[in-house]
Amino acid sequence: MTVSDMSLANAIRALSMDAVQAANSGHPGMPMGMADVATVLFKDYLKFDPTNPKWADRDRFVLSAGHGSMLIYSLLHLTGYARPTMEDIRNFRQLGSPCAGHPENFELAGVEATTGPLGSGLATAVGMAIAERHLNAEFGDLVDHRTWVIAGDGCLMEGINHEAIGLAGHLNLGRLIVLWDDNKITIDGAVDLSSNEDVRARYAATGWHVVSCDGHDVADVRRAIDEALADPRPSLVACATKIGYGAPNKAGTSGVHGSALGEAEVAAAREFLGWSAEPFVIPEDIAAAWKAIGAKGAAVRAAWEGRLAGHEQGGEFSRRMAGELPEGFSLEAYIDSLIANPQKVATRKASELTLGAINDLLPETVGGSADLTGSNNTKTKSTGPLTRDDYAGRYVYYGIREFGMACAMNGMALHGGVIPYGGTFLVFSDYMRAGIRLAALQQIRSIFVLTHDSIGLGEDGPTHQPIEHVMSLRMIPNLDVYRPADIVETAECWELALKDADGPSVLALTRQNLPQLRTEKSENLSAKGAYRLVAATAARKVVLIATGSEVEIAVATAKLLEEQGIGADVVSMPSWAHFEAQPDAYKADLLPHHVLRVSIEAGTTFGWERYTGIAGLRFGIDSFGASAPAEALYDHFGLTAAKIAPQIAVALDN
Repeated sequence: MTVSDMSLANAIRALSMDAVQAANSGHPGMPMGMADVATVLFKDYLKFDPTNPKWADRDRFVLSAGHGSMLIYSLLHLTGYARPTMEDIRNFRQLGSPCAGHPENFELAGVEATTGPLGSGLATAVGMAIAERHLNAEFGDLVDHRTWVIAGDGCLMEGINHEAIGLAGHLNLGRLIVLWDDNKITIDGAVDLSSNEDVRARYAATGWHVVSCDGHDVADVRRAIDEALADPRPSLVACATKIGYGAPNKAGTSGVHGSALGEAEVAAAREFLGWSAEPFVIPEDIAAAWKAIGAKGAAVRAAWEGRLAGHEQGGEFSRRMAGELPEGFSLEAYIDSLIANPQKVATRKASELTLGAINDLLPETVGGSADLTGSNNTKTKSTGPLTRDDYAGRYVYYGIREFGMACAMNGMALHGGVIPYGGTFLVFSDYMRAGIRLAALQQIRSIFVLTHDSIGLGEDGPTHQPIEHVMSLRMIPNLDVYRPADIVETAECWELALKDADGPSVLALTRQNLPQLRTEKSENLSAKGAYRLVAATAARKVVLIATGSEVEIAVATAKLLEEQGIGADVVSMPSWAHFEAQPDAYKADLLPHHVLRVSIEAGTTFGWERYTGIAGLRFGIDSFGASAPAEALYDHFGLTAAKIAPQIAVALDN
């Protein structure tokens, strides 16, 4: 006997309301409302294989409306993924269950992206769609899949949505399809409490195809999806739904958006839907039908594996999708050339020079900038533009879309086969911070090139001069923040960022030129996070700890102190995180407690107590900057050797 689409969808509704009720926490309304649409998608369109969740040519499905996480947990369980088990679902939102309150990519195979903040999932999907087209241009039919998104009203309201759909429309990402849960309800109440915009017109204006359907009429959903598939543009499918469909007293209200239905309403919903099974029990015929849907992808995946095995570029494709760098990848030869020919350049320029070597060695890098290419120095001769007419390009012009860029980069990294990097000014990291945080949370290799990293950018003034930004980024778990002091450290930090496949990196780079301080061949000293650049000649009484452009100042300060018989070490600290990973003995040797420890960094002094101790000195900026040439600003804020050395001498005398 054939199981109806309604019965399949009701299995999603039952699991969703039961799990939320057991947890007494969660969002049952969206999965109940979108159950019909999701059933059609997984049954008739989505290309996937639960037995091989990381199959490279699977369709990507992103639940941007992540609060409705029971939708995807139900689908993964019903279609035969190893997890979540029914026990996992019983423990929804409980400690130890992979069924977290919002989908987390590191908890469950089949969850393609962490989608907490609304809109970020859709923006991440744009990056996945870019990666798919880019890799298709290079590897042909080894890469031939779609990116599907379920998004809610909140996703479409957030500012990130405007950035993301503008980019997707401009690049004509026709294999991106967004299924909009058009239920007209937010947590506060009806959407028209806060919005009256014409969403369809906005999408159409950015170059999207737009179609509407009744989200509870499966035939109409199929019609709309077929129309989307036939159109070469990215598509928005507006699915008119009733939030909490099946709950006879609460459906269509904000009361089902963010709280459990309550035992009485769950019982009423069971009666309304004709669902007689006990909580967390799926009738055998419905369970078997869902498992059969999940099993369909095995043959498609097997055929693809046959193509991979016979493809002349199969090995290279597999390497890239595994996230592995080419065997023997190293920048050692490039760094040796820097040692042989020292040069004074800004670290943003040093980054460009290093990228020239990297992009020749790594065909998987895809760069870009948020409309600051000439300032961020992120484009090289190997990276032609990626456009709607040439997806083989390796450089994305993101436009003034910092947050959108960050999330798109994350999508590329999650898709696999691509190592994304993108640039903007460090001060604008505030605009993209949520994307950087999501990269760290998802443990992915997105590399953020953030230039103009201090008052050294000069005349643009306090709005563009980052003060607290480096320190605030250091606070994000699993994010490597590098602030290199010269061209050698810049190359070393780039190598470290590329070799770390399990987390993102920030490279904070200068506008102003810096001397090359490293002139002797050595191991990658930046890998230690901090190292002794200059050893005291006189009896050591002070250790100067500096980063980036201030290492030069620390070296000059040490020279003045040595002239007074005060022994001074200079420690360059390009990465706090790498330094914290060193053995205690190494850290104690580098920063001994019996001497005065002094930090020098052109940013907030907050946090440097970790290394200087309370009794140490901290030279930095605890106010906003000013508009003037860089040299005048460094003098004004007391960040010169002539102003720092006397204060250290006084502190030692006391």
